[in-house]
Amino acid sequence: MPQRSPNLDRLSAELTACRACPRLVAWRERVAVERRAAYADQPYWGRPVPGFGDAGARLLVLGLAPAAHGGNRTGRIFTGDRSGDWLFAALYRAGYANQPTSVAVDDGLALRGAWVTASVRCAPPDNKPTPDERDRCVSSWLVPELALLTRLRVVVALGRFAWDVAWRELGPGSGRGAGPRPRFGHGAEAGLGGGTAGSRPAWLIGSYHVSQQNTFTGRLTEPMLDAVFARARELGA
Repeated sequence: MPQRSPNLDRLSAELTACRACPRLVAWRERVAVERRAAYADQPYWGRPVPGFGDAGARLLVLGLAPAAHGGNRTGRIFTGDRSGDWLFAALYRAGYANQPTSVAVDDGLALRGAWVTASVRCAPPDNKPTPDERDRCVSSWLVPELALLTRLRVVVALGRFAWDVAWRELGPGSGRGAGPRPRFGHGAEAGLGGGTAGSRPAWLIGSYHVSQQNTFTGRLTEPMLDAVFARARELGA
């Protein structure tokens, strides 16, 4: 059974009230009013989106930010869009999820041994947060979240943005990664220097992002994504 954590629940509740970045607040709320035609009759979440999963997770899946009409609509990360379709189907095949779909917060999805989150918690215009927005969100929300996920062994970074954030916050050294940043690539691996109880995770694995641009063009295929989570399972055992 997935574990719950009162501290993570409390952090998530605080996060959903955040209004620290005026540009992101304006955009997420505008999208929630000017809805996509396909969802015109649905209420939008329109707030920061917390992480989701098993508090006892050994695997962290880190993305960029919620999608404007995905997580920003449903209130759960990678839920209600095609990126989430790919991600949760892969997590299901790898044994981390109880079902292959993620369409709404009340759809029964549960994760076992995995936690899914994002570097930036509000949907950004053009999917491009500024460096200041990134740093503010990471320090305010991702860093405390990571500190509460004490059993993590492996981080899968979806895309270069998440790879860079993960290395800065979890790489060897004090806080920002002391050594040179390893090169991102699909299936790339880097040691994080952790792995013992109460410390940082031991491994970082890169994956192309599950964006429509990558999946529709074949840059990312199901076997490629499955291989990443199979390797994460191997390293996290």
